Formats: sequence, structure tokens, C-alpha cells
Amino acid sequence: MDWNKNNNGNTKITLPPTFLQKKMTFLQCLRCNRKFELYPPKHQCPECGGLLEYELDYDKLKEVKFQGNFTFWRYKDALPPIRNFATLGEGGTPLHKAKRLAKNLNFQTIFLKDETRNPTNSFRDRTAALLVSNALDLKYKAVVCGTNGNLGASLAAYCAKYGLICHIVIPKTVDMGKLAQMIIYDAVIEESGEIVDEAIERAEKLAKETGWYQATPELNPLTIEAQKTIAYEVAEQYGVPDWFIVSMGSGGTIYSVWKGFKELHQLGKINSLPKMVGVQAEGCSPIVQAYNKEEKKKAEKFSTRALAILVKNPLQIDLALKAIKESKGNAIHVSDREIFQAEQEIAKLEGIFAEPASSATIAALEKLKETRILSGKESVVCLITGSGLKTTDILQTITKKRRTLISNVELTTKEKILGILEKEDSYGYEIWKKLGKIVKRAAVYQHLNELSRKGLVISYKRNGKNYFKITERGRKVLDAIEEVKMLLI
Repeated sequence: MDWNKNNNGNTKITLPPTFLQKKMTFLQCLRCNRKFELYPPKHQCPECGGLLEYELDYDKLKEVKFQGNFTFWRYKDALPPIRNFATLGEGGTPLHKAKRLAKNLNFQTIFLKDETRNPTNSFRDRTAALLVSNALDLKYKAVVCGTNGNLGASLAAYCAKYGLICHIVIPKTVDMGKLAQMIIYDAVIEESGEIVDEAIERAEKLAKETGWYQATPELNPLTIEAQKTIAYEVAEQYGVPDWFIVSMGSGGTIYSVWKGFKELHQLGKINSLPKMVGVQAEGCSPIVQAYNKEEKKKAEKFSTRALAILVKNPLQIDLALKAIKESKGNAIHVSDREIFQAEQEIAKLEGIFAEPASSATIAALEKLKETRILSGKESVVCLITGSGLKTTDILQTITKKRRTLISNVELTTKEKILGILEKEDSYGYEIWKKLGKIVKRAAVYQHLNELSRKGLVISYKRNGKNYFKITERGRKVLDAIEEVKMLLI
């Protein structure tokens, strides 16, 4: 390999022509099996309308060994041929063993694949790296992308580094944190439609009219290739889990991960495959409906706070269903309330601030166990696609909480005391310690006396100490407080 510098001073790799000849990859229609030229990428067969996919010649790639640093480009030999390697240091993200979360949910083994650790804090940096590399190879000067957030932020950053003009088409509803990233990276932003479906249509028209490189994930099959490296990494970090849970919008991500595991299996690098579970928000679940063969309501209003998966007509629904059915997996929807609760749970127990779409995978765990699809004894990997710092609802919640924090200190302390007593009876000094000694001991006894006067706790003597016990009324008040919190957020 020859290393050199381009005009902007950015490092790039130029590969000798013989390398490209050794890459045994082709673009094939999943429906009619026709084969097409690799580039420029196209997503649909002109003959039958089927989706196109890059395929490897497995027999000729079985001897390939993944070498180099643990990053996205470690798997370059399993990707379509690239000459210019665009990078911001993507990939190689942690696979956390979530011990506290597993204990809380009564699971033996839960892993969180933490894609928030990518350069712009989402799994889409993998996609941006490959798409921008391909655009550079093909001598494009500008790219266009219809997106509801993460890929827009990623592309804007990568285009900024490599000197490409980045045109982003967004819907009216988009997370402000992601929009802020697009703006600071100097993308050209256009608003089109209410949801991402309309933004994608606009991006498709723009690419045809202008000749810009098509970087919309649903319209460029290189997206699947980039995202399959998540499976490659998990296989190296842990092996093959029994279950792999992914949130679904257009449906491409779950298929990407499934394809990655299938390729590793066909290359003889793993001996088993995971069952794939796709998760959607209750207010927008067309793929789950299709899997369960439910009738789609014509007048249904699609709505969810998990904006990253708010997709009315998923273009890759067939790919998602293929992944779920081939893997003997499942599809499930969860409510926005369950998503938000899971978001808090991941943060408090594992120190990972995940966006709502990612948190849906954790919310699904409890439902899967309740319905006995999972027993809790299997190993599970949940994909955390992006950071909660990017999402509108979380930023609003944090701001609101900060404004009301001081006025709510007294209520919060009483609430915490009730929470402590809900778990077990306790006495004043022990309660003070469990509160973290953040208030004076005298204040704890004052709160206990007030809770006692209101009939929320009762006291009794044990071993010479004055113990306190939560009453049924106290439990109802504690439940009501939690309910009010959910309504205010």
C-alpha cells in the first residue's frame, strides 16, 4: 500500500490496481438474480424492480484474515473495492457486558454494542466512511442524502473533512441535536415533508436532476455493506449470541447485521447464527405489522418520540422480514413510555446515554421475556445505535428537570425515602446513609414524621430501634408520582 497526502492534508490510501482485481464482489438482484456493474451503486433492479445487494465470492475469500487495528477498515477485504479510505476513526466500538442491567431484568447475559462511541456518536459513521470513500473514488464533488438525522450528521462531518459538498434533505420533524451537527459541519440543508419518507423522495429526485452522489441509506446498497461490520466486530469480541436485537425504521439495519453474521458463517469463521429481533415503536410499526400479518389501517397516524425509527413506508421492509424469518427470530413493538423507561434504565445501570430508538431494544427485552420468547438464560446483544445527546425529547427533559430541580428537592427526598422503604423496612440512620448523606440526619427524621402524619409510612419498634414501613397508601402515592413524571415529560 502507498500512503500519501491529498490537497487538504488528509491521509488517504491508494491501492494498486491488482488489489481491485482480487476483490471478488458483484452487485446482484435479490429477486431475479441478475448481476450488474459494481459502481455507481444502485439500489433497484431495472428489470424486475427487486432490491440489489453486493455479494461476495465466498470460495475465493475463505482464506482472508482480518488484520490491522480494530476499526471499521479492518474488514476492508469483505467490502466492495475501495481506493480512497475516508476515515474519522469509526468502528471498533465497545461491546459492554451489562451485568447490572441483566440482574435487574433477570437475564444471565446481556451485551450492549455501543455505537455511540463512533466519531459523530452513531452507527451511521460506518456508512458515511464507506459512502464518502466511494464518492471520492468516483470523482464526485457533491453528495445528497434524505435522512431523519444520524446519517445526515455523519455525512456532513466526513464530507467536511474530505472537501465534498454535502446536501442534506430532512423532514420537518428532526432531532435538534442531529440538526445542530449538520449545521456546524456546514452541510447544505433543505426541509421537505413531515417525515423522512418524503425527504427520501426529494433526495432521489435531486440526485437524478443534478448528478450528485446518492448517499441516502435506503437508496445505496453500500449502506448494508458498511453496517454489516457491526456483526463482524461482535463475532470477534464475543462470538455469536443466541439473540441479537435491533430497532427498525426502514429495515436496513437489522438486515445489515444479519448479513454480516451470514457472511462470517459462509466464510467458515463462525459455527452458528443468532436469532434476530426487530423492534419498532408502537405508534409506527409497519414492519412488525407485516411480520404479524396485521392489516394496515389507512387512516392511522404514525407517531413516536423515537424519531430515528419514524418511517411510514419502509423501503427495506422485505430485507427486514427476510432477516427475521431466515434467522427464526421475531418482531415486536414497544410503547414510547416503555422506551423512555428503558432509556433511563440503561443510563442509571450501565452509564450509557442512548437515544430512544436504541433504548427500544432494551424495552423489548422485558416484553420478550413476558411472552416467553426469551427465557432469560440465552445470551443477548442489543444494538445501541446513537447517543441520547442528539435527541430533542431528552434535551427538553433535562432542561425542564434543571429548572424544577431546586423547587422539587423536598418532594424528591420524600419520594426517595418511600422508594427505600418500598424495598425493605428501615430506621432513620440507615435511611440517611442510603440517601447518600445528602441531607442532614435531622431533616430525614422530619420527612419521616411528615410521611407518618399523612399515613404514607408507619413506625414500629424492633431491636430497640424505631423502624419505618411503607403503607399501601404510600405505595399508591409512589406509583402516582411516577405516573405524573411520565405525563410531564
